[in-house]
Amino acid sequence: MPPVLKPEASKVDGLAFIGLSLARKSDVGHQGSQTHQTAFDLNDILDRNYEYFASTNDDGWLVGGGEPGPPKSYKLPAKDSAHVEIMRVGTFKPEWGGIAEKDIIAALGSGKILIPQITVLPTAVVANTDSPPEIEIRFDMPYGPNFSDKKAPLPANWQLRFIHNQLFKHFYNPSRFCPGAFHSTIVRKAEFRTQKHRQAYFEMCETVIKKWSLAGPQPLSTELGENKSGIWLFTDRTKPNHFFQPNFLPPYDAEDKRDIILSYLAEEWDEESLSWKPATWDEKAVSVGESLMGFCNNQIESLLGPCVPQK
Repeated sequence: MPPVLKPEASKVDGLAFIGLSLARKSDVGHQGSQTHQTAFDLNDILDRNYEYFASTNDDGWLVGGGEPGPPKSYKLPAKDSAHVEIMRVGTFKPEWGGIAEKDIIAALGSGKILIPQITVLPTAVVANTDSPPEIEIRFDMPYGPNFSDKKAPLPANWQLRFIHNQLFKHFYNPSRFCPGAFHSTIVRKAEFRTQKHRQAYFEMCETVIKKWSLAGPQPLSTELGENKSGIWLFTDRTKPNHFFQPNFLPPYDAEDKRDIILSYLAEEWDEESLSWKPATWDEKAVSVGESLMGFCNNQIESLLGPCVPQK
């Protein structure tokens, strides 16, 4: 069973979630696909000609424009559904363990959840533990933030954990969880022709990851010169229905904003105990988070207005 918050009250499983859309229309994909980002062409890590893969799931390639269908491919035709889940909601029915859609929209539109200008960087392409495996593109934080020097650059993909932790502290519905490390599944039931073909495929992917790394984190937007990269509310991976623009803008090395960022990055959710624990970056991470949390019950209040010390 997924590590939902309250298993006994999570009645009906569902696919609604809050996350990022990596969808991008492609000439080789489904022509009904939409473009939500132009930073990464995920076709660079696909094997549409099946040089390395022997077979995949019936829905084929989920990203890079999706599956076009006959006569270009003979998998189930499907639009690009590339995404990164930040928090699984489940359903829009509270009685099933979910959250009413209107309540999510109200919370994300209220400013209570700080949405930074999002830039991301793919960090690896991996096979998960399923058999046959899913192939995933990962968006990990490659190192911990610097809690001593608040002017130091923040690590790539810090925004994902920052938003994740805020959402987990705001929403307490029974079906809430996050499906593992931040990733986008690119194909399911991946069978390789031989072990050598498997190795060659991942070597190809590593070359692409290095190329992307040279360019650094990129915004997920379609407008050049302006970062409006935000988050989406999805009914399922094929239906990103509501977009929420950034409301927490740079500079992120300003002392008040950096303190808020570090306070959230100082913690991580433990899926086994279903509780918060200090993030395993370094000892200073704990003191930063505790110092802010001891003063304001909600760190966001320090930006929205004066807070009253807790008695």
